[in-house]
Amino acid sequence: MKIVTIHTEKIQDIFEELNKNFGGKVTFDVDEYTLEVNNNFAKGSISGASFNDNISYVQFDMTFSVDLKLNINNGISSPLYFAYCSKGNLSHSFGVHGEEHKLKTFQTAIVTSKLNQDNVLLFEKDKKTKFTLIIVGTQSTQANSLNQMVRETFFEENLNGEFFYAGSYNLKIGEKIEQLNAVTQTGVVRNLLKEGILRIILAMEIQQHTDDLNSFSKEANCLTLREMEEIKELSETIKANPEEPFTIKSLSKKSGLSPNKLQEGFKMIHNRTVNDYITHMRVLKAEILIRTSDLNISEIVYCIGFTSRSYFSKIFKQKFNCSPKEYKFNLNPLAVTA
Repeated sequence: MKIVTIHTEKIQDIFEELNKNFGGKVTFDVDEYTLEVNNNFAKGSISGASFNDNISYVQFDMTFSVDLKLNINNGISSPLYFAYCSKGNLSHSFGVHGEEHKLKTFQTAIVTSKLNQDNVLLFEKDKKTKFTLIIVGTQSTQANSLNQMVRETFFEENLNGEFFYAGSYNLKIGEKIEQLNAVTQTGVVRNLLKEGILRIILAMEIQQHTDDLNSFSKEANCLTLREMEEIKELSETIKANPEEPFTIKSLSKKSGLSPNKLQEGFKMIHNRTVNDYITHMRVLKAEILIRTSDLNISEIVYCIGFTSRSYFSKIFKQKFNCSPKEYKFNLNPLAVTA
């Protein structure tokens, strides 16, 4: 068992302490830090950044060779932590000897502790863990500041006590985190995009808590963790190859889930039926091909799995507010269209 202590007042301090304890190399770009580690103790990466309103995040994509206790010290204030586990699982406790609370894949947690009390995260050895931690500072004294409103949302009566909440499974938050990681821009544009997505994730985690309290989410979500993992894998397969002749029957056979479970999962995660999701992914791929290939519209229609050009044009216009031909022409007025 290895024990590492970090302080969360400044994002720079977090990465200096992680670098000191884990080794590896830290890079920095417009308030965003990345630690790459590849040694006998740990393999993977940790990234993070600070934004306005005293909001920051740290994201772990790590495998440790020994069990690790990460002590997050709150010496000056008691921030609110919004956590989401994308892969693997880990545990939380208040202090080294406190009761452990499990956080499983696709679960979100909201945590705060008393001043000068550590929040301890336990990572299991030899298990790849992907984990996002949003830190909302609580030192702001401005009335109606985001920090103050978020804290009062959870602690109307006691602003200085312990609080741990583990939510029901939520894949939508996981998808939004994937968008955060998919930002390819650099510099200030990257920083602005990441801050915007991070605020959406924060809103989704708060909404998750509200829904669970009102029992809406827990009544609606009747899927097990394994079923959600199957739905996520099917979604990624369809997204990668939307032109394939997917059917509910073939997807049901591939996943071992009943047609009803498939529909329930896709509606819960994507707010679409299975067939609507397939169509949606095909239209998105068509738009990419229109922008990046020399194929004419008819060729694109058939290579993405549609059999009717008129139907494709109809649903394309519903999404992009113009026909495929108009879209291609607007990209390049000199293009020869089909």
